[in-house]
Amino acid sequence: MNQVSNNALLSFALDLASAVTQPNRFEQLVYAVRATINCDAVVLLSHSNGVLTPLAQRGLSEDLMGRRFIIDEHPRLKAISRGHYPVRFPADSDLPDPYDGMVLGHDENLPVHSCMGVPLYLEGKLIGVVTLDSILPGVFDDIDARALEIIGTMAAMTLNTAILMEQLENQSQHAQNVLKVIGEQNHEMIGQSKAMQDLKQSINLVASSDFAILIEGETGVGKELVARALHEQSARSEAPMVYVNCAAIPHHLIESELFGHVKGAFTGADRDRDGKFLLADGGTLLLDEIGELPLEVQGTLLRAIQNQEIQAVGKDQIRKVNVRIIAATNRHLKTEVAENRFRADLFHRLSVFPIQVPALRDRQGDIALLAGFFAERFRRKLGLQQLTLSASAINLLDAYHWPGNVRELEHVISRAALFSKAESSKADNPKGITVITSTHLTGLQIDNSAKEKIQKNELEPRLEKHKPIDLRLETETYQRNLIRKALEDNQGNWTKAAQQLSLDRANLARLAKRLGIFVAKEIRS
Repeated sequence: MNQVSNNALLSFALDLASAVTQPNRFEQLVYAVRATINCDAVVLLSHSNGVLTPLAQRGLSEDLMGRRFIIDEHPRLKAISRGHYPVRFPADSDLPDPYDGMVLGHDENLPVHSCMGVPLYLEGKLIGVVTLDSILPGVFDDIDARALEIIGTMAAMTLNTAILMEQLENQSQHAQNVLKVIGEQNHEMIGQSKAMQDLKQSINLVASSDFAILIEGETGVGKELVARALHEQSARSEAPMVYVNCAAIPHHLIESELFGHVKGAFTGADRDRDGKFLLADGGTLLLDEIGELPLEVQGTLLRAIQNQEIQAVGKDQIRKVNVRIIAATNRHLKTEVAENRFRADLFHRLSVFPIQVPALRDRQGDIALLAGFFAERFRRKLGLQQLTLSASAINLLDAYHWPGNVRELEHVISRAALFSKAESSKADNPKGITVITSTHLTGLQIDNSAKEKIQKNELEPRLEKHKPIDLRLETETYQRNLIRKALEDNQGNWTKAAQQLSLDRANLARLAKRLGIFVAKEIRS
């Protein structure tokens, strides 16, 4: 029996009272729920604009924390959110579960057997949800409904207090921001690593000022996302943020692009045109790839930034503007200055507050979260019921060096989603769970011994106690993965792959066709 006694409710209340004062307050709330109700997995999610965002969880794969659940796309979450009372789903419910395949220590295709959700309402407004799952059926059936309502009410009050304290500790500068639920911004920065915490702290510190910011970091780390966060948290957030890619503008048009021009100022100037400085007046101007700006234009830009004055090409009149400058570059500008490719005075003017965006390989623990975030995005785009990542897939992602950073990770997950969808569509998949395995993650070059260990774990059939085994299906899956690996090792060359597998090419082609493998194009693409 999974009943809740009065003593358990009292302990729960005491645990919640201490949770809000802890730095890991959301995790403490989850611990309190799990200590009160026995379950295999529990998730605390905040609600904002029809989207549920995980704040803390226990018992599910780590990529869950990067996912964002649109309520209308998940029938169980929709059922939980639309009422004011806890919802218990029958073990034979035909509604897809958003966590199917994510319970730690169990096969990816093992569905959740018991599921319960508690909506968290405060003053008539849904602020969050707590979900509880168990692999055993009927676990939550005997819990008193009144006890669940009490738990939900106490958890809602604690969650609201915890969110407000979290925002106050982030030193939000505007009163309206204190009332916003975490995750409400359009451009969310995913990550809980120390490197990302330091980055977010720097953004919170300087966003409200009018300081010029220099954002440095490798290609693909998310410098534009940092710039958007700085703008959205500033007093200029209601004004425009204007983007300029300095590397994409022809040299002879840069001044016109920045400051505007009048009709007839040069060949092709058939009308007056406002420059980016004027368009950003009152707001923020993001000068991306600032290191590509030619020296002859840097002096003009410096004067515009210093004096907040611009002069359109072909016009004598000088106009005042009020623009905050954010510059971004993947170059090391100090080195560029030392080698006379960038003006020292412009560098010092731009770097009043420098921000270094960490490379993905330096963000310990964030790769799984980002992979989950992208997996959920591509699940929606591909119309899949569920898209999960196997443990071996996450291990492979963690072992890779990521020279292309977050952008490369996004592309890898998008390709893997397509491969796993194609493979899943050819197999018997009644629960609709599509799993990204390490064999779907093409193009990742890691240490051979590490790769072999990861893929060996992936290929091993998962034998569970009391679970019937389909030997034919397990054998075909094993063969399919071996063939995919051989093709990948040989860059899609079927003849060499056949030699590696001790088969002739014709037999390999027939076997691959029977198994539904059409990967030659995938490997080369």
